[in-house]
Amino acid sequence: MPRLLLATTNQGKAAEYRDLLKGLDFELVTLDQAGISQEAEEDYTTFAENARFKAEFYSALSGLITLADDSGLEVDALGGEPGVRSSRYAGDNAGDAERVNFLLNKLRDIPQDRRQARFRCVIAIAQPGQTTQTAEGTCQGYIALEPHGDNGFGYDPIFYLAEYAKTIAELPPEIKNRISHRGRAAAKARQLLVNLNGC
Repeated sequence: MPRLLLATTNQGKAAEYRDLLKGLDFELVTLDQAGISQEAEEDYTTFAENARFKAEFYSALSGLITLADDSGLEVDALGGEPGVRSSRYAGDNAGDAERVNFLLNKLRDIPQDRRQARFRCVIAIAQPGQTTQTAEGTCQGYIALEPHGDNGFGYDPIFYLAEYAKTIAELPPEIKNRISHRGRAAAKARQLLVNLNGC
């Protein structure tokens, strides 16, 4: 069975991908499991550029088919921030709670009906000597006034979905994985991986 390298050190994200890619004829390995400690710099201005660079960087290092993503939150009232800086929005060493509080503070004077936002995810799949392929998914919602829910990570506790009357962090994983930006991008990436594997 061929190995598929998941180019992430985020354990929450790796667990999501194990669920999202379940049933594929690949052995999923993380950077830690592959013994890779080098870090790919994410200096580009779009999710697609960052995802493509990471996938190609780690594929070249490992010689493996590599799946990398770049994803983040875009808030309309903030001109699309935090965008590609989502994980570093409150500083390079900030944790999830600090990032959430930093964003909520920026939106403190913005009413609920003007807090439209979306999660965006671009997945890139690279392998040595082949053209890198990408898949994109988005999820539309609002930024809640305060965090709710314990499922998920990152900005999930403040990303409110009107159709469920809940934040993403209040949804069970099977629903989140179906409707999330990462879930939607991964559904497209699954087919790319099936085609790569000739199945």
